[in-house]
Amino acid sequence: MRARTVVWIALLTFAGLGNCAGGQDARPAGAPATSATRPKVTFAFERIGLPVPKYRLSIQDDGATVYEGEELPQVSGQESSASLPSHPFKSVADISPATVARVFALGQKLKRFNVTCASKAKNIADTGTKTLSYVAPDGTGTCTYNYTENKDVEALTEIYQGIAETMDRGRELDHLHRYDRLGLDAAIAFLSQEVTEGHALEVGTIAASLRSIAADAEVMERVRTRATKLLALIPGELPQNAP
Repeated sequence: MRARTVVWIALLTFAGLGNCAGGQDARPAGAPATSATRPKVTFAFERIGLPVPKYRLSIQDDGATVYEGEELPQVSGQESSASLPSHPFKSVADISPATVARVFALGQKLKRFNVTCASKAKNIADTGTKTLSYVAPDGTGTCTYNYTENKDVEALTEIYQGIAETMDRGRELDHLHRYDRLGLDAAIAFLSQEVTEGHALEVGTIAASLRSIAADAEVMERVRTRATKLLALIPGELPQNAP
């Protein structure tokens, strides 16, 4: 009897260890998804010679966005930054539900990127190596391309590059606001133009930078006015008092 009891305890212990396999990754039924388990669509880009030669931009289905990569240092005058070492950056933000829905709809339409993205055309200029990846409980996939003729892949590329453009400009504004306030004039004018032309998307990702500029009485008035107008484009953003 004693021997059977020992065996039974051992079996129960083994079963318990089996249920704990995966440890911290295990979630009880109905528990909320974590950042490690939420569906995610990622765009990676790499091209030598650009101010941001390498980056990854990941968007979760709840809008949580992580933008990380390498950036060449900003230099003044005729000095070149190409020979200087790059430094890493990482930003987190939330994007609008409409953009999230568009990204995931395209990702699913493209069979979670289990498709051929790259064009078969010859002698195409190097526009950078781009990789789209989809990770979710309903499937995964990835595809890499320099140039694509697929309109849906092209649309996703434009969305991600538009968000990256905005977040790059946001970092530039932060740098200028701290070190060169006079330089803010040209930088925010260019950002405003990019937004108007649809090249810079999801202005809400840099709302904190724009608020800081709009509230700074030591910044020239037209810069603060442009920052306020950009803030007004963000859904749900409280109105700012124009200078």
